[in-house]
Amino acid sequence: MRILAVDTTTPSGSVAVLEDDHLLAETAVESPSTHSSRLLAAIDLLLGSLHWDIREVDGYAVTPGPGSFTGIRIGLSTVKSFAFASGKPIASVSSLQALAWKLREGPAGLAAPVLDAKKGEIYAALFELRGNRLKETIPQGAYAPERFLSLIPAGRVVSFIGNGIDLFRTKIQDRFKEKARFSERSPFIAHEVGLLGRDILKKGKGVASLGLEPLYFRKSQAEERHQR
Repeated sequence: MRILAVDTTTPSGSVAVLEDDHLLAETAVESPSTHSSRLLAAIDLLLGSLHWDIREVDGYAVTPGPGSFTGIRIGLSTVKSFAFASGKPIASVSSLQALAWKLREGPAGLAAPVLDAKKGEIYAALFELRGNRLKETIPQGAYAPERFLSLIPAGRVVSFIGNGIDLFRTKIQDRFKEKARFSERSPFIAHEVGLLGRDILKKGKGVASLGLEPLYFRKSQAEERHQR
């Protein structure tokens, strides 16, 4: 199965091409500029380097959020247009799941992916890593950092990953002491999105273009201004 995987939910955007569980090509760029200026070029570069036509892709995997509202829209609209034209299915994989999956090769335990949600909040969740499974034990959502930390069970080793860690690193250390682990893995997740997406597609649980929805945990600034 040939999969094109896309993540544009944070400034750490990435695109990956996989065949089954093998990563064949990947681009990853940390940049404050909008993904719209480079996403299609990155896809063309990867497919061209493999001498693939977009019609040879069997399915797509994309992050619907959480993350930047603008970034989410860019990634979803691009993948939806490809899927609509080709009739191929899409696997929707949350950015938090993909971040947690980066820790799969470490020891079994708790993984806390954390993204900066701005306004003093984080997007976060807690997963238990059990072999090749992720069990969500604290639901994905937007949290005040202190609130999220209070939900994590004491006495367990917890691995934190994501660009939201530095917002409250000291609070993590104060609460968990030597039980806190801070991952040094890169923030780029298209490869993990592709791996998790492949499992979804293999089970026949992909969605059509019109069935793909963004994953928002709060209103955008534009929506908030409109309601005032």
